[in-house]
Amino acid sequence: MRILAKGLILFVIANILFAFVYPLPFFEKLSLYNHLFPGRARLPYGDDPSRSFNLSLYDLEAMFASHRIDGAEKPVDEYRLVLIGDSQTWGYLLEPDQTLSAILNQANLQLPDGNKVKAYNLAYPVMSLTKDLLLLSKALEYEPDMIVWLVTLESFPYDKQLFPPLLQHNPQTVRQLIQNLKLKLDPQDQQLIDKPFLGRTIFGSRRDLANWVRLQILGVLWAATGIDQDIPENFIARMEDLPADDSFHELTSPLDENTLAFDILQSGVELAGDIPVLILNEPMFISQGLNSDIRYNFYYPRWAYDEYRRLLARRAEVSGWHFLDLWDAIPPTEFTNTAVHLTPHGVNVLADRLRTAIMELAGSQP
Repeated sequence: MRILAKGLILFVIANILFAFVYPLPFFEKLSLYNHLFPGRARLPYGDDPSRSFNLSLYDLEAMFASHRIDGAEKPVDEYRLVLIGDSQTWGYLLEPDQTLSAILNQANLQLPDGNKVKAYNLAYPVMSLTKDLLLLSKALEYEPDMIVWLVTLESFPYDKQLFPPLLQHNPQTVRQLIQNLKLKLDPQDQQLIDKPFLGRTIFGSRRDLANWVRLQILGVLWAATGIDQDIPENFIARMEDLPADDSFHELTSPLDENTLAFDILQSGVELAGDIPVLILNEPMFISQGLNSDIRYNFYYPRWAYDEYRRLLARRAEVSGWHFLDLWDAIPPTEFTNTAVHLTPHGVNVLADRLRTAIMELAGSQP
């Protein structure tokens, strides 16, 4: 009984000390990736670790520590290109060597000064400009020379901004962004999940610790197979016949800049400072089926998307953004299970269009 009592007391003391010190962020920076295993080609995301050799977690430090960008120091002749965006850029239903960043790297782009363009995929599924801003702020620690930010209308409504779990589980960092950049978001929004004192103990942090351990173990399978996503042989194709519904997030025509999160996009450009940011309105599926005169696709009624494109182009011109609109650049046949996910050929078409813009912008920098 004395041994049990002492063990219980030591356990309680260890948990209390852990909660006060809270060393979890330090542990998250430790990683076997880029040391024992190669760094991942994209940020970890997956629903079934046993099939995808990947998992979704919300610890930014652990996520970036597993990525290849966290490997060796930046070479002196590397022009570092960082891609930020949603699941289209991350590469849903694509192998690691079929993503936009991979295709750009396969092109072996080289600037007139001899520097070699190296693209890094720091996109993450779920549409939200604030989620992109969070990742952009972290990406700045890795000395990017250019940021390509792929956006689409579904990322702009304010009700989508704090929707991603990645944001909800990083409340302190999100609040800092809101306050420092004066975003039109509530830092006390109930969607942001604050850990109580017990949640900061070893017992309360057991899921975060377990996810960190699982991510390291999955590095063995990633290194052996190069698989980081379970891609089914068959999937339900994107919706061609659409409902006769012209609603969009309870918004009404005409849209104006105050109804969409243009301030977050502007904040990202300002946060990047002297680093050029190329904003790309990403390609989407354009239906030719039932009610396609009302909606372009499952996401967008025509009126909302047309007004969004006008607002985005005008804001880009007024603000002096580097901007490229490729909304209709990809044939409808090159979309897979949603209106934004591309086939490998579709990614190649997008990369061809983007490559020219990247080289022009990089060449124009002092």
